[in-house]
Amino acid sequence: MFFLRKLIARMVSISNQVLFLSSTLLVSIASILIVQIEPQTFPTYFDGFWWVMTTVTTVGYGDYSPGTAGGRIVAIILYMVGIGLIGIVIGKVVEGLAKFRQKRVEGDIVVKEMNHYIIIGWSQKAKFAVREMLQTNKKTEIVIIDDLKEAPMLKDNVHYLKGNASHQETLVKANVSQAKAVLIFADDKIEDHQLVDGKTMLVASTVEALAPNVHTVVEVMEEKHLKNFEHIKVDEFIISNETISSLVVRSAFMKGVSNIYGQLLRRSFGDDLYHVPLHQSWSTYRDAFDHLLKHGATLIADRDRLDINRRLDESLPEDAELFVICDEETYNKLRRA
Repeated sequence: MFFLRKLIARMVSISNQVLFLSSTLLVSIASILIVQIEPQTFPTYFDGFWWVMTTVTTVGYGDYSPGTAGGRIVAIILYMVGIGLIGIVIGKVVEGLAKFRQKRVEGDIVVKEMNHYIIIGWSQKAKFAVREMLQTNKKTEIVIIDDLKEAPMLKDNVHYLKGNASHQETLVKANVSQAKAVLIFADDKIEDHQLVDGKTMLVASTVEALAPNVHTVVEVMEEKHLKNFEHIKVDEFIISNETISSLVVRSAFMKGVSNIYGQLLRRSFGDDLYHVPLHQSWSTYRDAFDHLLKHGATLIADRDRLDINRRLDESLPEDAELFVICDEETYNKLRRA
């Protein structure tokens, strides 16, 4: 028993690569030997492999058993070495899976995905954003960056990276240069709006320094702070306080207008705003407008310009980015067409 304990202790200290290689060699050699020694009992190499695996995993169905002295010697070696070795290998696999999950929970990861979305700053708004993104496309790869003790959300395609997003090493771990877009939410744990937007600006400048070509969307608490972002090439700003206040006032003066905004802001409710690719038959905005209208979609914008109806006879630029309002079924038909 002392010798067996020493042997197992040495096995545990062996590197994983050597351990897995040794296990593979042991199983392979034993499978070949048992077939060579007892071809009547084990007519094929698969039968030999089956018996070896049921032996080292202590399953022991009893459908095969060696009858010669040579075959039993192979079995004894498997009892003494194989069972312990395979047991350690299985333990290593379980331990590795547990460590992998623990690293995911603690945010100790390095992102290898590409065309993923990075959300910086966890909050209730960020939670709704993740839910909306997954409703839009269930396969969307999302990386959440914050300094929380544990992951606020974990799914197969939702990952958590613990760290300070204003530090370059954190963003490098998030593979920010290969991301499709970065969403920076204001830190709702800070009460002073000036300090909140100051932190957001620091994070945004770090993102732009590492990934200037990645689309960035930044939440700013107050519009007057936008001038402080002039040196940073942020693609889009969301004015948090002003947006909510404006919606409330508009709803008070024009009853029901919040339902219109609600449809445009939520995929799961009513019609929505969709981007449509250009069609080769369109030469003017009118061509695109009429074609889309026949299919049940209303063309409303080219990028951020909402004056399509006043520019119908203008030529359609090659780099136009057209947006329509329609339901999901209509959009899917347009996309297939």
